[in-house]
Amino acid sequence: MAKITDEAEAKTFIASVKDQNPKANHNCYAYMLGDDDHIQRESDDGEPSGTAGVPILNVLQQEQLHNVVAVTTRYFGGIKLGAGGLIRAYSNATSNAIREIGLVARVKQTEILIEVDYALYDKLAHFISTETINAQEPEFGATVKLRIFVNSDQITSTTTALTNLLAGKLIITVGEDRFQEVPYTKQKD
Repeated sequence: MAKITDEAEAKTFIASVKDQNPKANHNCYAYMLGDDDHIQRESDDGEPSGTAGVPILNVLQQEQLHNVVAVTTRYFGGIKLGAGGLIRAYSNATSNAIREIGLVARVKQTEILIEVDYALYDKLAHFISTETINAQEPEFGATVKLRIFVNSDQITSTTTALTNLLAGKLIITVGEDRFQEVPYTKQKD
């Protein structure tokens, strides 16, 4: 599986999987592009029609994934699975890969640059980790600079908490909004 931004990237990824598995009988795939999934493609790559690409695509649709390509490689082992067996095998392989890799959500967050002295960095790092705030690696120079990303409705509360925590001994610069990827767990009904 891979993140993609256009069909060219999808095709490049599919080709790379085929190159890595030159003796495989089938490299079946599906991909969906766009926030509204306006591009959806699938291929059975020689499997009986509708038994590989469609099940892979169905899993991507059910998981509501966007801008992703999934390729499942199969080597024929001498046992015929039948249509139902192939559908289950390709669906399960895709679902298992998604569980193994994990999901992320693209959320619009605001960048905040924090600058502190080295003596305060451990306290700042502990706060960031316990509050599970999305952060980049720190930059160590004359001071420590750390970029964090918070939802727009959390800017004031986060900057206030940081100012209180570090007794005002920090420089905070609120930056631009940008899309960030954050771990995503589906809510159970």
